[in-house]
Amino acid sequence: MPIIQRVLLDAESLRRAGQELQGREEGRLSIAATHSQARYALPHVVRDFRQRYPRVTLHLHQGSPKQVAEMLLSGEADIGVATEALASYEQLVTLPCYRWSHSIVVPPGHPLLDLPGPVTLQDLAHFPIITYEVGYTGRSHIDDAFAKEGLHPDVVLTAMDADVIKTYVELGMGVGIVASIAVDPDRDTHLRMLDAGHLFEINQTRLAIRRGAWLRGFAYSFIETFAPTLTREAVEQALVVG
Repeated sequence: MPIIQRVLLDAESLRRAGQELQGREEGRLSIAATHSQARYALPHVVRDFRQRYPRVTLHLHQGSPKQVAEMLLSGEADIGVATEALASYEQLVTLPCYRWSHSIVVPPGHPLLDLPGPVTLQDLAHFPIITYEVGYTGRSHIDDAFAKEGLHPDVVLTAMDADVIKTYVELGMGVGIVASIAVDPDRDTHLRMLDAGHLFEINQTRLAIRRGAWLRGFAYSFIETFAPTLTREAVEQALVVG
């Protein structure tokens, strides 16, 4: 079965190479991403890409970091975007895209808003916590930070989706810890945000491609729109080195 799968993937690469040589800016591009990336990091990229390549059908799949990797390995997705897991697969070439931190979200009037200085882990440990499921959106960095201080936070609710976390924070069920890109003061008017960049390790979002995959020119364009430092030359170099 692995040999058959490889033959089918290689055949697809040859078909795409033929279309590229014909100069056709049409086809299909499949992106696999975690919810946070699909919801907060990719919308403007998708919009700009569609305006530039109206004849390309774009498929956006969401899943856990592990599922994103599996979609890449099976050929279901051409490009994967996630923070966790991707770098641990030898069959994937991974490239750094951008760094981000976490933020704390609370309802108006919450005691954390009245602290004289920056929030500490000890301050957070006094309240119930609502944050991401294990394996999602930098959760390991949150757990590691508390563990290093010998603290055992009361995590009362976990979710894959920052919007779900914020909903339950609004209901007063606890203090939310979410990706900073998931907080928009213009939308989240019923919440207040506190910086947590000093509490938890910085996270690195990565883009991944299956080794040996053939990417159309418009795929390289999508990548560079998402991460301007990842030019076609840089990506091709990484694929050769990898």
